[in-house]
Amino acid sequence: MSEQSLPDGARPETADALPEYAERVLDVTEVIPPGRVMTYGDVAEYLEEGGPRQVGRVMSLYGGGVPWWRVVRADGVLLAGHELEALDRYREEGTPLKEASRAAEGHLPRLDLKRARWDGGQRPPEHGGGRTQEHGGRAQGHT
Repeated sequence: MSEQSLPDGARPETADALPEYAERVLDVTEVIPPGRVMTYGDVAEYLEEGGPRQVGRVMSLYGGGVPWWRVVRADGVLLAGHELEALDRYREEGTPLKEASRAAEGHLPRLDLKRARWDGGQRPPEHGGGRTQEHGGRAQGHT
C-alpha cells in the first residue's frame, strides 16, 4: 500500500505491520451483521477518516481474511471478478437483492441497498480481534 493511499497518521510502525487505518477498516468489516452491507463510503464515514477509495484499497490488499462481500459499491453492483462468490454469500446470508432484468448484462442481481444497508449500530473494538481464525487470516486481499 503506498503512503499516498492512506490517510495521514495511518502509516505502519514497522515494515511488516498492518497499517492502523487498515486495521480499523477490517474491524468495521467484521462487525457488519450477516445479511447486511456497508458501502466503501459508509465505512469511511463511520471511521471519520479517509474516503471510499482508501477503504477500497484496504479491502483489495487486506480484505481476504474478513467478510469482504459486506463492503460494497454504492450502486449495488457486485464486485467485478467476485460476483458469483459474493452472490452465493449474499444468498446464504439472506442479503436483500434486486433481481436483474433479462436485458441486464450477465443477468446478475444487484444489492438492494435500501433494505441491506447497515448504519453501524455498534462501534467496533479499537484494534483487531479474532479475525485471523474465523476468516483464515488477513494477509491477502479479495481482488
